[in-house]
Amino acid sequence: MVESLRHGLRAYFLIAAMWIRSTMTYRASFAMTTIGNLAATGFDFVTILLMFSHVDALGGYSLPEIAFLYGAAATSFGLADLVMGSMDRLGRRVRDGTLDTLLVRPAPVLAQVAADRFALRRLGRITQGLAVLGYGLFAVDVDWTPLRVLMVPMMLISGAVIFSAVFVAGAGFQFVAQDASEVQNSFTYGGSTLLQYPPTIFAKDLVRGVTFVVPLAFVNWLPTLYVLGRPYPLDLPPQLAFLPPVVAALSCWLAGLAWRAGLRTYRSTGS
Repeated sequence: MVESLRHGLRAYFLIAAMWIRSTMTYRASFAMTTIGNLAATGFDFVTILLMFSHVDALGGYSLPEIAFLYGAAATSFGLADLVMGSMDRLGRRVRDGTLDTLLVRPAPVLAQVAADRFALRRLGRITQGLAVLGYGLFAVDVDWTPLRVLMVPMMLISGAVIFSAVFVAGAGFQFVAQDASEVQNSFTYGGSTLLQYPPTIFAKDLVRGVTFVVPLAFVNWLPTLYVLGRPYPLDLPPQLAFLPPVVAALSCWLAGLAWRAGLRTYRSTGS
């Protein structure tokens, strides 16, 4: 298994490096698209700033606290989108039969699909998320202990892994549905937008769904509320804030099962 993982990672980095070299051939175009990506994603936080020009709190949370939530979610999702964002193109390959070309190559199909058209411009989303997170960390009123400090990088890395697992599981579903990229996007891009706001503004049934069904709450809600000293709306024990690495590992295992099950159902178009 270790050898298979190493082989997959090597194939991924080789394909990604090829697309990076292709992108950097046109440096001015890369710079403009990256800046454009940063500006486009930045409008999400501008919307929040406009809200706070009329209110002092949103769901009981101040602007720095919302910035903390927003920055953590945006950064984690940006990392996953950079690494696995091409997975939503799988449905198109299944429909037109171009997936066949990946099956005959001596490299894992998952690595090939994930690295396909690797878009370095997505760094703009990560940069924007880190900028907002930096503001939130600086402005939020928190008694920073070593444990709370360590919670931040743990949350970002685990959150990126959880989002990556959702990308892979969604791709596995596309083998069956074939035209389900928007369903997948509702959990990835939609999930990222959901997590940018405090759980107190959402119905408890929705909060339960993203906690116990699709565990997006472990991306930032649970660890961030622990750092802020806030209770979770479902009255869960605060110790759950330390579980994102465990949830990330379990999510990867389940996503792997979904991917292998989907790949086994694939039938070529015959064209």
